[in-house]
Amino acid sequence: MRRTKLVLAVGAAAALTVGLSACSMDTVIWGADGAAVIQSTEGLIDAAASGDADVYVCEGHDPELREPADWEGLSAEEPERFVAEYWPDQAVLDPDWSINLSLGEERVVSGEEYPGDVFYRATDDGLCLVDVAWWTVEVEG
Repeated sequence: MRRTKLVLAVGAAAALTVGLSACSMDTVIWGADGAAVIQSTEGLIDAAASGDADVYVCEGHDPELREPADWEGLSAEEPERFVAEYWPDQAVLDPDWSINLSLGEERVVSGEEYPGDVFYRATDDGLCLVDVAWWTVEVEG
């Protein structure tokens, strides 16, 4: 009986591992749409740090991208369906998603400005950028 339970437990663990390996952890946590926002944001960060973020921008929009160095050391964090009550300035741009960005520890210095949130619209071709919200680090101290 013990051997049967062990075989079943190992089999179940193997099946779970195989099933989850087909999905990224972002997909498991945020769903396919949220994972796509994270993936797009990671691409945007890399492109913006290289000065090539224009390919992510929605036609007819001109978000403030500033300098490539402003995008270095950032990472994509938590995607959310856009909520107009939280972002009234962006509501007129009709985004579908927002995601916050994390600033690398080496850049956490009082007065540092960085792109803290980005806003996307979903199109037939995927996500495109409509706006960037810039934040200023305030270190108490």
